Amino acid sequence: MAYVISDACISCGACAGECPTEAIKEGDGMYVIDAGTCIDCGACAGTCPVEAIKEG
Repeated sequence: MAYVISDACISCGACAGECPTEAIKEGDGMYVIDAGTCIDCGACAGTCPVEAIKEG
């Protein structure tokens, strides 16, 4: 199951740089994860300073 970014996202971009498949893109006021590209590795979750990324 792909990871998801909650509304707690502060748009810092830390997660996008850690994603090996470039599944994370800047959306409208927050970053979003493309579920079709996400490989469920969790690399992004550990970099989020506000813990906005969880397994979806």
